[in-house]
Amino acid sequence: MSERGALSAKDLKRFKKTLEDSRKAILENARKTMEEESNFDTDDLPDEIDQASSEYAQSMNFRLRDREKFLLKKIDKALARIEDGSFGTCERCEEPINLKRLEARPVTTLCIRCKEEQEKKEKSYG
Repeated sequence: MSERGALSAKDLKRFKKTLEDSRKAILENARKTMEEESNFDTDDLPDEIDQASSEYAQSMNFRLRDREKFLLKKIDKALARIEDGSFGTCERCEEPINLKRLEARPVTTLCIRCKEEQEKKEKSYG
């Protein structure tokens, strides 16, 4: 593929594998975290400082899970775009998204120009 233009079947296959691998890694990490937490007993903590530290760690895990859920949704949407033929096309201007941008962020739905415009608008709304 050139810097601009349609993605080849080989590119699409590579992006699909990358997205599926990312999805699998997130789900595996979530499974491990849940197993670790189910084996954890706060009665095993000797004092309040350890318990507070543990609660902080659990809070961080919940935040990470929210972020992971959000990323999983983006991955699923990207995989759906591969299936329907719209992967690699900007949702806003309908121009092809640069291959290097897709390689850096395969879940992206906007070309760099539209993304920059979106970020400027978000900053102006504060």
